[in-house]
Amino acid sequence: MTLGGIASAIGLIIDDAIVMAEAIHTRISFMPDKDEAIRESVAEIIKPLVASTLTPVVVFIPLAFLSGITGVFFRALAITMSVALVTSLLVAMTLTPSLAGLIIPARKRKATEAAEGGEGGSGRKSGGEAESRSQIEAEETGEAEEAFSGRGGFLPALIKVYEAGVRAAIKHYKVLLAGCLLIIALGVLIYRHLQSEFLPPMDEGGFVIDYVTPPGTSLAETDRELRQAEDILKTVPEVESYSRRTGARLALSIAEPNTGDFLVKLKPGRKRKTAQVIAELRQRFNAALPTINWEFPGILSDLIGDLMWAPQPIEIKIFSTDVNFLKATAPAVEEKIKQVPGVVDTFNGLVYTGSALSLKLKPVEAQRFGLTASDIGGAVETAMLGSPASYVLQGDRIVDVRVKVDPGYLQTMEMLKNLPLRTPANELIQLSQVVDLKEESGQLEIRREDLRQDVAVTARLEGRDMGSAMTDIKKLLGQDKSIPAGTIEYGGLYQQQQESFKNLLVVMFMAVVLVFTVLLAEFRNFLQPLAIVLGAVLAMFGTLLALWVTGTSLNVVSILGAIIGFGLVAKNGILMMDYTNHLQARGVPLVEALVRSGRRRLRPVLMTTLAAALGLLPLAYGIGSGADMLKPLAIAVIGALLISVLLSLIATPTFYYLFKKGT
Repeated sequence: MTLGGIASAIGLIIDDAIVMAEAIHTRISFMPDKDEAIRESVAEIIKPLVASTLTPVVVFIPLAFLSGITGVFFRALAITMSVALVTSLLVAMTLTPSLAGLIIPARKRKATEAAEGGEGGSGRKSGGEAESRSQIEAEETGEAEEAFSGRGGFLPALIKVYEAGVRAAIKHYKVLLAGCLLIIALGVLIYRHLQSEFLPPMDEGGFVIDYVTPPGTSLAETDRELRQAEDILKTVPEVESYSRRTGARLALSIAEPNTGDFLVKLKPGRKRKTAQVIAELRQRFNAALPTINWEFPGILSDLIGDLMWAPQPIEIKIFSTDVNFLKATAPAVEEKIKQVPGVVDTFNGLVYTGSALSLKLKPVEAQRFGLTASDIGGAVETAMLGSPASYVLQGDRIVDVRVKVDPGYLQTMEMLKNLPLRTPANELIQLSQVVDLKEESGQLEIRREDLRQDVAVTARLEGRDMGSAMTDIKKLLGQDKSIPAGTIEYGGLYQQQQESFKNLLVVMFMAVVLVFTVLLAEFRNFLQPLAIVLGAVLAMFGTLLALWVTGTSLNVVSILGAIIGFGLVAKNGILMMDYTNHLQARGVPLVEALVRSGRRRLRPVLMTTLAAALGLLPLAYGIGSGADMLKPLAIAVIGALLISVLLSLIATPTFYYLFKKGT
């Protein structure tokens, strides 16, 4: 995520330098003394520049306190982007003015100005400076767009359109307020129609195949069946390589002999996506080996699921103290969720052990032969599993020599019944004389959560988002009157998604509060910060619109993009409101100050917005395996930035005008 933070910050770290260089260039174009122009530009822009950099930085502070998988993922990204933005501010305040003094040419003085300066002497110098100063102020407040745009072209026309739009919005503020309410309503409507996931769907260039053979299946039989699966894998042209794990092992938990997984790597130049390859393999595996339970998670989702003990997107927990109820309800729930479109890889959660051999002691007969339960158990264990009788040295290692009965003599239960036992009286008897042997079916493995007995029905999804699928599942199971209320709870990645969404909403609220605090420190009143925050909130409509247009789901990454976008959009309002105060201090009326401020700040706002959007464009396009992880973040930020030019720069001055008018 650190590399993702660097990639996300590429277009943002030059924002401060753009604002500083633009302010210096504009003032140099009016003032004959270049050094004085640079000093005045830095003095004028330094305060709003610091505030506009702190607004996106402070939104990262709550992310550092996130717990769970979202905190692990985004903490590194937040730190990386914060350091990059603060560093860019320091560069803009120190290096950029110095480079501007070397690179940007000074204003060419006219001959008449040079003559007047030479003849006037010291007495006329102060008068010339005062005249120049008044000329600068007049040009900055009235004709600045001609200085940095020329007398023709696209930008002057755009500035005139913008100026007319701001004047119309302030004059017809009721229409603007109605438009804002309409935008909010459209945002809510779009939000309800967005797909939702925990993490964005990713084409990682590989995937995992988890498998579980029937309980009691021997290792040899499991290996034989999986060799058939390998033959199927070899026929898929997109598969580059694979590895397989089979048998008992110590992983994150104890793995039984009938479980294991494949790790499949796909070719980089394949024609089909990973999801299409998985769909084909799922169909072929289930047709060729129907007794095996197959699952096809992604690499990252499988890792997250294992770490969170919630590997499946869908997990329906059925709680009951009645084992028979669990045995009957779990398969019924599995059959019901199979009816939901897009639900695949279902499992009823009933895990049985393999069949067991029960030896029940005959107390009277055992006592007659002088044998105890420990004697008989030790003899059977030695016969079947063996016991160390000696050891040998192999290098510096001690290897036990284990003695056991030839497995060929214990292939059936009847052979085991005839197992000879030696009594203390040195007599030989058969095992069946002192014990009753019985083969019992496998026992249900019972799991408990918070001391509550439950069974978890699980499933995965294919070609459908998790939010809509869970809505259908809840509706379907809610109509089943045979399931008592309070019996079912929903876990898995869906539970992680809901908890993460709640945490990120808290982060969003804290980000708004922190941004508002920074604005209060900058403007020393409530009206301008409130107007800026309202304009930034309206710009979140751009995030929802961008997600909807691009078909991107709402997930923890896209919500993080919305939070970052809020902090970036607030920068535009800071630059404009600060210059509004500057103009009002000169006696310019409020409406005129708002219009001129927007006109003056339009060029740097357009430059920083385009720079940030274009810098995020490669990330939004998603190039290479795994690039889909940060794609929703880039799309969300770009949407907020682009719509902010239209909404924030018009809505923010209108809101401030109404607040000021109300006071």
